[in-house]
Amino acid sequence: MMSHKPVLYQEIIHVLQPRSGGRYVDGTLGAGGHARGILEACTPDGLLLGLDVDPQALALARENLAPYEKRIHLVQASHITLAEQLASLKWDAIDGIVLDLGASSMQFDNAERGFSFMQDGPLDMRFGPHALMSAEEIVNTYDERELADIIFRYGEDRDSRKIAKAIVMNRPLRTTRELVAVIEKASPRRGDRVHPATQTFQALRIAVNDELTAVEKTLPQAVAALRSGGRCAVISFHSLEDRIVKEYFREQSKELVNPPYERIYEEERKAVLKLVNKKPILPSDQEIKDNPRARSAKLRVVEKL
Repeated sequence: MMSHKPVLYQEIIHVLQPRSGGRYVDGTLGAGGHARGILEACTPDGLLLGLDVDPQALALARENLAPYEKRIHLVQASHITLAEQLASLKWDAIDGIVLDLGASSMQFDNAERGFSFMQDGPLDMRFGPHALMSAEEIVNTYDERELADIIFRYGEDRDSRKIAKAIVMNRPLRTTRELVAVIEKASPRRGDRVHPATQTFQALRIAVNDELTAVEKTLPQAVAALRSGGRCAVISFHSLEDRIVKEYFREQSKELVNPPYERIYEEERKAVLKLVNKKPILPSDQEIKDNPRARSAKLRVVEKL
């Protein structure tokens, strides 16, 4: 059964306000923690669609959500396919959707998946079997400049060039431990609280799973699917993801009206969304103490007008 509560669990249930008869989506199902809370809150007849590309996560969620099996539809698919999944269920609108972006603790804790620089495993990092390339392929085939770009853009690491050069000089690299050793040598961070491999591992994971594109493609589908008064809640752990979410929500919450005798906007439109929280909701000190991985989480919530 559930070993831990997912990040910002109470907050998600509070902002989504699940109710009986509602239709909800968890686009990043994981082990089913948020989904379980939503299903409990929308008894007796609220429905939930759960999506995840990771077959292991899906199997675990199916087990954890067994008491609700008559009210759930679980699909091994990316949240990018949201519109398609809703169409196949003949759901014309939804009351709420949650997206909890990034890798789950379950994925980090499994050394075989290669997400963690703390344990030795193959350089994989794919969320699901459909990712085009593993981290090993990127590390061993991209040229130095491409690697430096990925590490700088997605990891925001000031030592990206040094690290890329060291990777190319030490190839082939097959395991997480081999990669960590190369990074530690190229970029020793004495006195830094953050491990020198943190940003490179994050960058590779984002590149392998094309995470930023996935967010950009999903948000418009999520907003389009919401019925009036429905809510979209997004948890991000990374400044680049959070920026995409923040800017999209802000843009959709603006009214575009041309002033008299001027044409600033090609198309005029009313605001589509209302920002439920102007600033992101952050985990409490207690939650960070209980689960240190929650420390960088930011929750943004909007309501469809």
